[in-house]
Amino acid sequence: MTGWQLLLETTARLPFERHDIASNLDVRGRYDVALDKEFPLLIKLFRYTSKHHTRGATWHDRLEIFMPLDGATRFRMGDQEVHLQKGDLLVVDNLKLHRVVDFRGFDTRVVVVSFLPEFVYSLGSPSHDYAFLLPFYSKIERRPHVIRSGEPVANEVHRAMACLLECYFAGQARPFFEAGSKAYLLQVLYHMAGYFRTSGVMKWEFMKQQQRSLQLKKLFEHISAHPCERLSVADASRLSGMTPPRFMKTFKQVAGTTLVAYLNHVRLANAARLLHETNHSIAEIATTAGFSDQSYFDRRFKRAFGQTPKDFRTRRVGK
Repeated sequence: MTGWQLLLETTARLPFERHDIASNLDVRGRYDVALDKEFPLLIKLFRYTSKHHTRGATWHDRLEIFMPLDGATRFRMGDQEVHLQKGDLLVVDNLKLHRVVDFRGFDTRVVVVSFLPEFVYSLGSPSHDYAFLLPFYSKIERRPHVIRSGEPVANEVHRAMACLLECYFAGQARPFFEAGSKAYLLQVLYHMAGYFRTSGVMKWEFMKQQQRSLQLKKLFEHISAHPCERLSVADASRLSGMTPPRFMKTFKQVAGTTLVAYLNHVRLANAARLLHETNHSIAEIATTAGFSDQSYFDRRFKRAFGQTPKDFRTRRVGK
């Protein structure tokens, strides 16, 4: 049995949920899911269909692997759009705003594996363990990291993924399932690291990207605490301890978008949360989220979420 056949056989026994993460977005537009510090691994099985999934872009601290099982998928990260087929594995740029792109006839099941980097490598880990994370942090050639299903290594990736899902979803019924899940995750990452080794990735680039992310941590925390505050590039640069030119370059490298576009996303994500959690009028929510013009807010919201604020609220209430 091939690795792909084993993966399909395994996933056929597992339940898939409709993709609906809007209620989990925090005020920064971050997909906020609490992870156990002792076992910071999360695997979600989603069913995506056209017009029936959360359409707004998100970002998160967790590293993530995305694999469609049934058909074509379009995935946008920053200013890049990646076209995937069943069995392809995508390394998600987690800090960049990313989302699945809708299109006519879109219908597929997806495996999403996410974990905190310290689950695999942190201070005190053996120095060679950093190699497991290289595909996530280092993309010198500036293109998405994808393992296509037709590549020879894909068979081993699919086999390791099947074992990972089997162990993870067995849960406490399987002895030492946490240790087993980590072992199979490392198998997946091992094959990924081997495949991407020809990209010229070095440890210094890995550490450099981690440093870039840490430089912006204070800024992200400030935006989280003051999501509607007007923030200029000069202000953001000071918070990050960088000159404006260096800040703009670093921010684009880490977030995959400009500061203005990022702030708009944060405000729209906050508005979506308020539409879901409160009974405030749409005009009040627009103002609270930082939009002085409701018609402009309506247009931006529809562009981001694929429906007007009114339709978004009606759909949520109707569930």
